[in-house]
Amino acid sequence: AIRDNQIAASAMGKDVTSRHRQVFIIGSAVIGIAGAMLTTLDGQFTPGSYIPLRFTFLIWIMVILGGSGNNLGAIIGAFITWFVWIEAEPAALWIVDNMNVFFSESSRLMLHLKEVAPHMRMVLMGLILLLVLRFMPKGILPEKAPDHY
Repeated sequence: AIRDNQIAASAMGKDVTSRHRQVFIIGSAVIGIAGAMLTTLDGQFTPGSYIPLRFTFLIWIMVILGGSGNNLGAIIGAFITWFVWIEAEPAALWIVDNMNVFFSESSRLMLHLKEVAPHMRMVLMGLILLLVLRFMPKGILPEKAPDHY
């Protein structure tokens, strides 16, 4: 109720300011734990070790893909994004390996394609983001509109 209409929630006796404070504190705690987990994973946290594509852009793609405002949609978006991220490089390498019908194994183009195959992850993430924003701007599972209007 507070998210949809703060004035109405306040009129119904809800302490909007206190609830905002609670949400801020819980969110800060979750982000603090996530930062601690990231530091534990990397061993140290330095500006040079931070990769914005991996830690920021992918999370935004997960939320946009699943549908913001919907927890189940965010989980589904996270799974799809993770699956595509993991499988993009092996799929690209498989495609390049099966292109030997068109190119010889020692051609410079084949060697270059094998070299850049890991970058297909970023190409696919961008393509997925563009397609979702074009054809499903509210995500795979959009937030349901309230019935009381």
